[in-house]
Amino acid sequence: MDEATRRAIEWDCTKLINRYTLLNDAADWDAVAALYTEDGQMARPSAPDQPIVGREAILAAFKARPGRAQRHVISNIVVDAISETEASAVCVIVLYQGTASAEGGLPVRDPSGPLIGTYTDRLRKTAEGWRFAERRGGLDFAP
Repeated sequence: MDEATRRAIEWDCTKLINRYTLLNDAADWDAVAALYTEDGQMARPSAPDQPIVGREAILAAFKARPGRAQRHVISNIVVDAISETEASAVCVIVLYQGTASAEGGLPVRDPSGPLIGTYTDRLRKTAEGWRFAERRGGLDFAP
C-alpha cells in the first residue's frame, strides 16, 4: 500500500469515528447503526464484555435506551491501516451526561461524571464506505 492510500484510509476512518460521535449525541440511531457492517459488533464502555452483534440488534439496543442529554468528546484517535480494506483504531472518550432542565434551558450535568474510557475499533471498507466491524468500549475509571 502506498503512502497516499494509507493516509486516505487513516483520514476516512478518523472521519467515521468523529461522525459516529456527532450522530450518537444527536440521538440519530438509524444513522449510527448504519455506520456498522451488517455483522458488526458493538460493546458499550459500561459493558465491554457484552457485545451486541448485527446492525439490526445494534439499532434496537440504541432505540431501547431511555433518552438523555449527552455529549461525547473523542480525542487521541490513532488509526492503523492494515490493508486497503481493513484498519484498526483506538481513541479516548469523555462522556458528559445530564438531565433535562425543569425550566427548559440547558440540561443539568450529572455531578457524578464525566465517564472516561476508550474505544478500540476494527474497521472494514464496504460498498457503503468504511464501517465499524467491531467497536469495543471500556472505562478507564470507575464511575
